[in-house]
Amino acid sequence: MPISAYVQSAVFIVLAAVALFGSAGTVAIAGFWLYLAIYVAIIAASFLWLDPGLVRERMRPAGKKPPVGLQLFTGVLVLHWIVAGLDRGRFHWSDGVPAWLQVAGLLSVAGGYILCFWAMLENRFFSSVIRIQSDRGQYVVSTGPYAVIRHPGYTAGILIVVASGVALGSWLAAALLVIFTLPFLLYRAITEDRILQAELSGYRDYAARVRWRLCPGIW
Repeated sequence: MPISAYVQSAVFIVLAAVALFGSAGTVAIAGFWLYLAIYVAIIAASFLWLDPGLVRERMRPAGKKPPVGLQLFTGVLVLHWIVAGLDRGRFHWSDGVPAWLQVAGLLSVAGGYILCFWAMLENRFFSSVIRIQSDRGQYVVSTGPYAVIRHPGYTAGILIVVASGVALGSWLAAALLVIFTLPFLLYRAITEDRILQAELSGYRDYAARVRWRLCPGIW
């Protein structure tokens, strides 16, 4: 694994911590620590158990910088951390999220990351962009969560997006993240499925067997 991957991950963890605690003006918010612990754990697990080629592909898809849309998505994620910190630590605009709901949010965020990690373990072509990875010998993956739904990564992403602001105890941060990122994820899921059906050998047959894109019995 290239050193740059570890450095980039470490920088992003520090960025998350600074965005949350710096904007809050205090480190005495237990929910923030738990949230960061979940994030650190999934990054550590990724470096320990994921295919190194997949990690490189996710950080630099096809050897290039992530596209603007993905960079904007990351920007909104960071912004919602800042808003959560300001809300919880300084201005208390909308920090009346009940404790039990914050716990449920943290569990949902953890569950979303676990599902995403499972999908990446099964699918070494789990890129951060939509592309047919002929250079990496891409083929249809139908094991693990892919035996139940076609896009478990997007299901995980939606779960994290919906739960993240609540887990941080800020209704405003929750609304910000959902409004500006949920349409992006849904658009990506629809677009990727169309491209895979048109261009990836065997995917149409797989889609006929596994009917549901994101949630069994719903869609």
